[in-house]
Amino acid sequence: QVQLVESGGGLVQAGGSLGRSCVASGRIFAASVMAWTRQAPGKQREVVASITEAGTTAYADSVKGRFTISRDNAKNTVYLQMNSLKPEDTAVYYCKLIVIRTTKSYWGQGTQVTVSS
Repeated sequence: QVQLVESGGGLVQAGGSLGRSCVASGRIFAASVMAWTRQAPGKQREVVASITEAGTTAYADSVKGRFTISRDNAKNTVYLQMNSLKPEDTAVYYCKLIVIRTTKSYWGQGTQVTVSS
């Protein structure tokens, strides 16, 4: 069983920055794709950034140039640095681990990020 524990997030003013981290238990981290997703009130959950086991990244158009995803396989940790935050970035953010071999997914507990205008 894989557990994901998130930290970071909170309240920030528009234009500010926040960092998130997510630590995975177990030995599967290096063989997994990691992603950060978010869900705003009344909206569907969306993937904002992902990173493969080899470090290839992808971003939603809405966060390109502002968010950076990275990972440290030695620490079983994925990070999300969020800069130039906008009120529309307000959402609950979740980290997600996708096991490459089985495509099974695991989720973090989710943390609220609120950007005030």
